[in-house]
Amino acid sequence: MQYNLASMQPALPEIFLLTAACLILVIDLFLTERTRLLTYGLALATLIGAIGLTVVGAGPERQILFDGSFVRDPMADALKTGLLSIALFAFVYAKDYLRGQGILRGEYYALGLFAVLGMMVMISANSFLTVYLGLELLALCLYALVAFNRDSDSGAEAAMKYFVLGALASGMLLYGISMVYGATGQLVLPEVAAVIASGKADQTVLVFGLVFIVIGVSFKFGAVPFHMWVPDVYHGAPTAVTLFLGSAPKIAAFALAMRLLVDGMGGLLAQWQDMLVILAVLSMALGNLVAIAQTNIKRMLAYSTISHVGFIFLGLLAGSDKGYAAAMFYAIVYALTAAGGFGVIAMLSRKGFDAENIHDLKGLNDRSPWLAFMMLLILFSMAGVPPTVGFFAKLFVLDAVISIDMVWLAGIAVFFSIIGAFYYIRVVKVMYFDKPIDSSPLVASMDTRVMMSVNGLAVLGFGLFPAALLGVCRAAFGA
Repeated sequence: MQYNLASMQPALPEIFLLTAACLILVIDLFLTERTRLLTYGLALATLIGAIGLTVVGAGPERQILFDGSFVRDPMADALKTGLLSIALFAFVYAKDYLRGQGILRGEYYALGLFAVLGMMVMISANSFLTVYLGLELLALCLYALVAFNRDSDSGAEAAMKYFVLGALASGMLLYGISMVYGATGQLVLPEVAAVIASGKADQTVLVFGLVFIVIGVSFKFGAVPFHMWVPDVYHGAPTAVTLFLGSAPKIAAFALAMRLLVDGMGGLLAQWQDMLVILAVLSMALGNLVAIAQTNIKRMLAYSTISHVGFIFLGLLAGSDKGYAAAMFYAIVYALTAAGGFGVIAMLSRKGFDAENIHDLKGLNDRSPWLAFMMLLILFSMAGVPPTVGFFAKLFVLDAVISIDMVWLAGIAVFFSIIGAFYYIRVVKVMYFDKPIDSSPLVASMDTRVMMSVNGLAVLGFGLFPAALLGVCRAAFGA
């Protein structure tokens, strides 16, 4: 294969992002505190440029690069565009928070860009080696970001927990990959799938490896019982890091599950379907029930994340193009709402004060009706209240589950969704019906306000007109 510009065009977004991130890292060394916003502007320009290259290079055909290690297909195009857009929201929301806390440093944006690169590599991974390469690039950046505030003891503790548990999960995933490689003799995912379909591989070894792969995927999602890192990391990390960590990586985790389980081990659908049923029910149950008892809003949203992972698993376990499209729709929608929710919390913080508790949102409507309305839309979407997009995300997943005659599973999902609506509505009640305990004005830059408006209105707009986003998700799987 000739490695020229034409042959590498499908990988241009990744190449551009890598080049720009390295350049930004060097430029930031020569900036002062007064000129630090240049790093922020360059990071946004990089994301916008990568979105443009992804959209321009998109197409219905499937392209394989680098001896089968890298794939560009409609699913990769859609997920990368969504991922880069969510990262754009996260970077804008982070600026005012980091400046207010006195930790506005270029490393945040450099590490963020390298993390986005790792996620894009995971999305386009077509072999076990590429999957692991992207996963570790993402993980190493996130470990550093969680400990970004060097003066925070809770941040250092959270980073250490995340690092130790993340290393354990990565080891399990790698062990599972080695077992599958030992049984099939292949690293490229379609070739692994072909060997499994032929029936020549040792079934016992395959299932043994599959268990460890599912454990690794579940940890990256934060599914029960591999969720122990989620509340502590969300709580301990700076809010600017939590909003990035809690949104964009969910899209990459979905891609990880699709590449490994569907593209590589689709022949073992019956086995991993049973595992995902258990993980989905446990995640929805524990996530929604424990979230009710939380008074810290970051921990509440962490357990909320765990419950939403259960819904994404419902779409995956459906084992059909309809289910995969519904799960992809849910992952993108959740990433959008999570970025907005944590963005509001970041906007409520100021110098010397970090908004973390639910009572910090008391009387938000009196202080800023616009921000309260944006948060209302985001919380209603998480709860699945029409006409927000979260309602349709849940509806499409439930429809996919019912279509494979698992009505009982859909019933469990609806039951726990109703329970989960309580803690979202409680926050709305605090914002609209309680008196504010802090009457200080909310200060936010124009770009932050514009992006928050776009975020909130997108949640409403996709809810009123869900066909556009759903059409993209279904086209990615030919559904």
